[in-house]
Amino acid sequence: MNGDEFRHWSRKAADWGADYRETIRDRPVRARTMPGHIAGQIADHAPESGEPMEAIFADFERIVPEGLTHWQHPRFFAYFPANAAPASVVADYLVTAIAAQCMLWQTSPAATEMETKVVDWLRQALGLPDGFSGVIQDSASTATLAAVLVMREKALGWKGNGEGLAAHSPVRVYASRQVHTSIDRAIWISGIGQANLVRIPTKGPLNGMDPEALDAAICADRAAGLIPAGVIACTGGTSIGACDPIGEVAEVVRRHGLYLHVDAAWAGSAMICPEFRVLWQGVEAADSVVFNPHKWLGAQFDCSVQFIRNPEDQVRTLAIQPEYLKTHGHDGIVNYSEWSVPLGRRFRALKLWFLLRHHGLEGLRTVIRNHVAWSVELAERLAAEPDFEIASEPVLSLFSFRHRTAGDPDAHNIALVNAINDDGRIYLTQTRVDDRIAIRFQAGQFDMTREDARAAFDVIAEIARKLA
Repeated sequence: MNGDEFRHWSRKAADWGADYRETIRDRPVRARTMPGHIAGQIADHAPESGEPMEAIFADFERIVPEGLTHWQHPRFFAYFPANAAPASVVADYLVTAIAAQCMLWQTSPAATEMETKVVDWLRQALGLPDGFSGVIQDSASTATLAAVLVMREKALGWKGNGEGLAAHSPVRVYASRQVHTSIDRAIWISGIGQANLVRIPTKGPLNGMDPEALDAAICADRAAGLIPAGVIACTGGTSIGACDPIGEVAEVVRRHGLYLHVDAAWAGSAMICPEFRVLWQGVEAADSVVFNPHKWLGAQFDCSVQFIRNPEDQVRTLAIQPEYLKTHGHDGIVNYSEWSVPLGRRFRALKLWFLLRHHGLEGLRTVIRNHVAWSVELAERLAAEPDFEIASEPVLSLFSFRHRTAGDPDAHNIALVNAINDDGRIYLTQTRVDDRIAIRFQAGQFDMTREDARAAFDVIAEIARKLA
């Protein structure tokens, strides 16, 4: 592909993307294809000879869009958002065109230095103290794995990487059942093992970890000859938005000399609004905090920010420095690949720079405050209906509900969420609250309006009553 062809097809792709965004409301939110339908339209073998771009692009338009669930649809109310504000998308066009590998300062100084600056912009925006440094990871899963590896190494006197876990008593990590399953995976991958992830009971209206039960579990493990390493707390858990009492948990952690990681992957974005920071009060005592600008803040996936109190500990745990990765002649530089599990790194800071400058913090605060208000309004409307009940009260923009039925309530609400999603006008997902099925709603898509939340009520009520 020569320069003129590259220019033509780049413009074609950008035009397609703009047209897609303009017409996305006309599409059903969730893909309606059956398993194997897309694969059946793709050749079984790669072509031996190159094909014209016209044919490839035509096949893309014919095959791919109908097999997509449209995460940028304003009526996407499932999971958590994976927003991609247009300013962020434009930045990622540039990142893709530049195609830099930003693993070291010397392999792209602009990427490293911009990352340092925009991550500190976010630290200030979230109200975190000066003592935190930060790094952009690909996802909260990777940030949590890095934190678990650090807490493991610190607990083993920095001998785990060299000697392996078999040379030591079992390492223990503590969390409630409200944390995301990425915590389980981090425990698996780190070699600590599922049996050593200790589940602490929850209590209170926010389903937060019980600090007294945490203290008792740590004491019992120490008495049994096990090695307590760290605690993983959450702010805005995936299922129903559970929030641990960070300050009280941090006091227990400090007393026992452990490591505290806070997973605020979704809810962390809301902390740019000072009035919501009560949900993670005490977070300044954490050793590590992660939140995902690629969820609620509008950054194109992937873009997760980990704030770290002592980055030297993370570098000591993760950095390997063969000669070919050393930078000679420059003292004091940061190589962010030494803060991460992957060596390779994309230029993720650019989309944050574009996003924050284009919208400004006040513009982003307005988006988040609107989502919270519209979600609360919807929950109140459903609660006022005699055939609906609220299963978990709103935490920020997330709540869950059930439709009452004379029959099996779990089967009925599963049928309801499936019927809503098959209808295509909105998209929801289910969870369990008190071991019973409930339907989750979260407002968070960047372009949604109050009318979209009101339309959700109409769709939910209409389909529920048809089923009943």
